Amino acid sequence: MLINSYRDYWFVKKQSSSCLWLCFFVLFLAGCQAGDEAVTDAGSLEVNNGESERLTEWLNDEYAQQLDFSPMTKTRLGDKTRNGELDDVSEPALFKQLDWYEDSVNRLREDFDYSELNNEAQRSYDLWVYHFRQAETSLKYRRHAYIFGRYGPQSSLPNSFINYQVVQTEQDVHDYVSRLNQSGRYLLQYLERAKLAATDGIRPPIFDYRLAISEIQRVLKGYPFDTDGESVLWMDVKEKVRGLSESGVIEEKEADDFLVQAQNEMLEQLLPAYREILEWLIEDLEKASSVAQGAWALPDGEAYYQHRLQQMTTTELTAREVHQIGLQEVARIRMEMEQIKDSVGFDGSLADFFSFLREDDRFYFPNTDAGRADYVAEASEILSEVDNMLPNFFGILPKAGLEVRRVEAFREQDGGAAHYRRGTADGSRPGVFYAHLSDMRAVSKFRLPSLAFHEGLPGHHMQISIQQELNSLPVFRTHKGYTAFSEGWGLYAEWLGKEMGGYPDPYSDFGRLSGEMWRAIRLVVDTGIHALRWTQTQAEVYALENSPRPESSVKAEVRRYFNNPGQATAYKIGMLRIQSARVDAELKMNDAFDLRNFHDQVLGSGQLPMKMLQDKLSAWSNQSSITEIRPKP
Repeated sequence: MLINSYRDYWFVKKQSSSCLWLCFFVLFLAGCQAGDEAVTDAGSLEVNNGESERLTEWLNDEYAQQLDFSPMTKTRLGDKTRNGELDDVSEPALFKQLDWYEDSVNRLREDFDYSELNNEAQRSYDLWVYHFRQAETSLKYRRHAYIFGRYGPQSSLPNSFINYQVVQTEQDVHDYVSRLNQSGRYLLQYLERAKLAATDGIRPPIFDYRLAISEIQRVLKGYPFDTDGESVLWMDVKEKVRGLSESGVIEEKEADDFLVQAQNEMLEQLLPAYREILEWLIEDLEKASSVAQGAWALPDGEAYYQHRLQQMTTTELTAREVHQIGLQEVARIRMEMEQIKDSVGFDGSLADFFSFLREDDRFYFPNTDAGRADYVAEASEILSEVDNMLPNFFGILPKAGLEVRRVEAFREQDGGAAHYRRGTADGSRPGVFYAHLSDMRAVSKFRLPSLAFHEGLPGHHMQISIQQELNSLPVFRTHKGYTAFSEGWGLYAEWLGKEMGGYPDPYSDFGRLSGEMWRAIRLVVDTGIHALRWTQTQAEVYALENSPRPESSVKAEVRRYFNNPGQATAYKIGMLRIQSARVDAELKMNDAFDLRNFHDQVLGSGQLPMKMLQDKLSAWSNQSSITEIRPKP
């Protein structure tokens, strides 16, 4: 059992019975993972800091080698050193990377004495090994991940070109053309992996095929692929190359030559690969099940789903345990929703209130371009106001900028989930809060504040920007992450928004609760689909009965859960673990507890698996409470 809400803590805190106090701690500790023994920071100053610094340098060298396996990751991180290459995404490349990683871990163990490292260096050591173990286990299930579907290469490649391929110099144009030249090889490697998975009896749900087909058709719409306007990719190439010409970096004739080269590569490399993928998808669609099935239906499906749960939540929780936590959270949040419903004087059931929120025009922007612009403007205004409040709740603040944008048309979906795209550590590219705005009835006004807190401030943008700006850590720790930490923090940020005064009216506070309810529903629905064999209809009905979320959004979200087993469970589990760690610190430290310090401790080591985070925070609160009660000399 975990402490399921902050309200549970206040109930305990107000009791005077020592017996109740003891029972509380028994329950709290029982909720931790098996083996969750708190570490302490005592003696950390006695270790060899020179050895810790040597480890940091060694890990930075190793990570630089690891990044060479993925030039596209380097580009996303703002490193242009291999900007003209696309990744090798073939199966043999996966094994080659794992062999390199295993050798790296073996050398780590040979070259460093763990006991000589300070606490933060020991975390770095543990994390390097942890990532290897994750990669090693994941390779067994390399064909279980659905290639073409939500965020598949059919849309992620053009998205990478448009949003990450920065063109500022003549060399940058050469690099863009070079990557277009490699696009056919890159896409067909993914096609080969999809075919291998199909031979193993692993096929995505039928709606993933349809989504991939639709996205490819949208990418190929327009010049130079057909005569229906200009394609999104061509517009990007043309704008970037013409921009260099207009700024005087290259001559106009050079720009014309580059555009001819880019067009040839698009027609000779990109187009044939897309056509081959499209042909295979249409043909293989006939072999896909007409009824969506969860991970249980895949080869070794039960073990695969448990692996996914462990990978996503970074805990040892089983599917049934996650399911039960979800049911408890849904029941608790419904009670709080009932209270808000009554406070606004609504006469009817909670289901009636959900329908009222889905249908009343006052809660939505118009389904027009003006309405979409107003949505983006209001999100930007909310984030500006939150930015001014941050110093009251955080000591470490992000430096990177943040923008709110509509998702590009070629990958936009009705009811699609908002998401965040990280910026660069040097601030040259801002972080972006993306919203799907093709269906304005799927994005309510009352949900916007909590969504801005989650995707922007103090959520993903703040957490990821701070992580990237932690110069004292090995570089890999400023880049790598864990879904339970990042999404758990995002949901915690929504909850923290109430403490920050970010929900000035009951409807926006209901929006916060509806967001938390959705993450609780995910625990029930994801495990229901992948472990308890729920149908798509069962999942949709359960979600609609317990949430005011619009039906189009519910359907899109449920399709997402079929596509990505376990990912949806990370949000609520991560939030609960962060809340539990905060409760533990407050109880230990009493008046010495400082919320700014707590948040800095959470974010100040980058992302961590849940057990490592809890161990760190427990050691910090233990040491701080001891220091507080120590007599002054």
